[in-house]
Amino acid sequence: MIKRLNKIFRPKNMAIVGASDNPKTVGYIVMKNMLDSGFKGKIYPINDQLATVQGQTAYQTLRDLPEKIDLAVITTAAKTVLSTVEACGQYGIKGIILVSADFAEMQAVGQVDDVAIRTTAKTYGIRLIGPNCLGVIQPKLGINASITSRMPLAGKIALISQSDAICTSILDWSVEQNVGFSHFVSLGSMVDVDFADLIDYFGRDPSTACILIYMESLTRAHKFMSAARAFTQHKPIIVLKAGKSEAGAVAATSHTGSLAGNDAVFNAAYQRAGIIRVNTIAQLFNMAGSLALQQLPKGNRLAIVTNAGGPAVLATDYLMSNGGTMATLTAKSKTALETFLPLHSSRNNPIDILGDATPERYQKVVEICLQDENVDGVLVILTPQKTTQPTEIATALAIAVKRSSKTVLASWMGEVSVQAGRNVLEQGHIPHYRYPESAVEVFLKMVEYSNNLRLLYETPLPIAEDFATQKNAAAAMVQRILDSGRTHLNEWEGKQLLRYYDIPTTEFYVVQSAEEAAEVTVSIGSPVVLKVLSTQIPHKTDVGGVVLNVSSPEKAAEVYEQIIQNVKAAQPKVVIEGILVEKMIDKRYELLLGAKKDPIFGPVIIFGRGGVETEIHRDVNMALPPLNQALAKHLIAGTRVQQLLTSFRGMPAVDKTELEATLVQFANLVVDLPAIAELDVNPFLMDETGGIAVDVHVKLTNDFSKTKPFAHLSIPPFPKEYTKNITLKSGLEVMLRSIQPEDEPLEAAMFDLLSRETIYSRFFHYFAKPDHDELVKYTNIDYDREIAIIAGFIENGQKKMIGVVRLIIDPWNDVGEYSILIADAWQGQGLGGQLTDFIIQIARERQIKAIRAEVLRANGTMVEVFRRRGFVELLEEDFSMVEVRLDLSVVTVSPN
Repeated sequence: MIKRLNKIFRPKNMAIVGASDNPKTVGYIVMKNMLDSGFKGKIYPINDQLATVQGQTAYQTLRDLPEKIDLAVITTAAKTVLSTVEACGQYGIKGIILVSADFAEMQAVGQVDDVAIRTTAKTYGIRLIGPNCLGVIQPKLGINASITSRMPLAGKIALISQSDAICTSILDWSVEQNVGFSHFVSLGSMVDVDFADLIDYFGRDPSTACILIYMESLTRAHKFMSAARAFTQHKPIIVLKAGKSEAGAVAATSHTGSLAGNDAVFNAAYQRAGIIRVNTIAQLFNMAGSLALQQLPKGNRLAIVTNAGGPAVLATDYLMSNGGTMATLTAKSKTALETFLPLHSSRNNPIDILGDATPERYQKVVEICLQDENVDGVLVILTPQKTTQPTEIATALAIAVKRSSKTVLASWMGEVSVQAGRNVLEQGHIPHYRYPESAVEVFLKMVEYSNNLRLLYETPLPIAEDFATQKNAAAAMVQRILDSGRTHLNEWEGKQLLRYYDIPTTEFYVVQSAEEAAEVTVSIGSPVVLKVLSTQIPHKTDVGGVVLNVSSPEKAAEVYEQIIQNVKAAQPKVVIEGILVEKMIDKRYELLLGAKKDPIFGPVIIFGRGGVETEIHRDVNMALPPLNQALAKHLIAGTRVQQLLTSFRGMPAVDKTELEATLVQFANLVVDLPAIAELDVNPFLMDETGGIAVDVHVKLTNDFSKTKPFAHLSIPPFPKEYTKNITLKSGLEVMLRSIQPEDEPLEAAMFDLLSRETIYSRFFHYFAKPDHDELVKYTNIDYDREIAIIAGFIENGQKKMIGVVRLIIDPWNDVGEYSILIADAWQGQGLGGQLTDFIIQIARERQIKAIRAEVLRANGTMVEVFRRRGFVELLEEDFSMVEVRLDLSVVTVSPN
């Protein structure tokens, strides 16, 4: 598949179908652009009416071309598109760019079918960009297969856009700002190639350092998230997302539904994938430039150095009002500043070094800030004054920056008088901005990106494994309710659903008379709460359907009658299924646990402040499931209420470990039950003694796949089904299972059990024990793109890992790259063969087409393992290595 995209982005030759001599046509513009762009390959115009086009020999049809073609750029009328794609397939063309005019209009009247085009392209193995797109530009190779005449500079930024107008605007802006591109792609309607395909391609492209995306809509979110998560730690992905509508919340019937607007879900998805979101075109390129030039900050503490007070105050205000922190300089730094700063300058942050500041003064102050342990980044502001030397100060700053790995940004305010200084800053790899607020904005985005990457690869603590989850019982109850024609659960059913996942709920009883209400109150003890039970009433308080602190059995009987009257008065036709009587619970904090199925990303988990004023406070954070302990911790930390939960003003702290575990189980419920459309636990009461669900609202949907597990999720959970017990030759019983992020300590401990020879056999070189950054790549994996099975057992109550086998799979499920590692003491006991058999079985189930591996020729044991299982040797000329392949479509030799 990568090779097929090469036909679009690295073609050796191309045909322009519909090339023309008429300057008013798309075919003319594309042909002229290609001829003017310096493309080294052959360009063949296709026109059945002309012998030559723009001085080039024209051909009537693709069939008439003198050689095989890599790329076809189709510029003809929309009604001809399908037949032209078919012709491309027949003549072996594997890349198409569809810039045909009037496509949208033709589609509207039913003359063009996206599905037919996609199906035809797939049948012939064609990759296709468009239709309704501007085209593709690749400056380094002289490719301008587009309808824009401006050719951008060559650079290391790949731009992907859904909007032709935005493409044109960005192109004009970039030329004026001297911004260069590795690729410039207008996607159009995305009939075939989409964001995920291009992220996969540009993520592997050595000429691309950063990926910029202008996004209006998204389909195939699962595929997009998988691609983004695979590359954001290596290459920044920056998205300018249009449309921040909250329309999805208008008809919501729950607190969760009213809060989970579509744009907020995009934010949660971007955070989970490590994507940077920006709001303007300027931010898009400011971020790209800064990330290309500077290290990411480790925190949000910024020091500001300035020769004028006003701009520094504005920068400080912007920083503090947008989640940043002014760095507090150490006593050592302040003492160092006092030794040379003038009397009237400021030694505190922001550091005002006065209008007569020399290059030497700037350099010394910046160096002190960069050495300060309390500083994560430095913003240097210069305003042109009578004695200011903008160019010399920029040179001094570049010298100071070379000695530090911390983030440094600059704001050289003004125009002509500071331009030479800006040029020096660029040469010194220091991002610069006209206004301090723009620099602070970029710093905060860099902090956000750094935090998101840490979140992606934070090792979670193990969650207790003693949850009494009853997945099958929960699924059966949900299915019974759907079969009955209902889509809403009453509160009794909702609480039972939570209990199936070991989420604590109040003790509750359903009564049908005032007498029963009194009897239950005697049984469970006063005070109690009475609530109306009805699937037709989402908000009980709105209809007088809830009474708290009922103090006696007699009062309970009276309240029963009162609630019936209130509800009937408010909604005369409502069906009342009974009255719920439960023990009154009094805890300090009202929280919200929610879930809603987004139409693009699937379920999203919501946590925050609960109670009847939830929508007023709007203090919530969102995350995509599944969750682990680390993700649950960050979900909580992204709210203001979390400050109350942590020993606030002498009040005892809640048990956040318990809250994190509850959120993990809550997310597991949503992962396991695709029929959940909305799930609202509000309030979830909590204090230092624990938490309990008091009220629950559940809405179901039949709109989900009943055949493909986890099809409702944009991020798949780790596969619990990949579990197997085996016995080694020594008689030791070992469990094989999927690796999880929580296994990082086990993998680290296994490296202590490996000899230098074993490490060399696996990695083909010697190295020291891997650190966290390395280990996390082995344990925190995307099972869409990688399968890792570990072997372990329990010894003296402690888990022990003794082996791991993995497949790293290409995005198109074509080939899995195999590797295996067995601790020395357990080699020669058949573990390698059993791990290999298990992962081959999994690869067959996943319909991976082939497995490839490299092994040292001297590693005779592994060579024999491969031989017995039908692997075919591919690499014969290298006497040190063996490269083997197993075609999974062919029945292989039994290992026995």
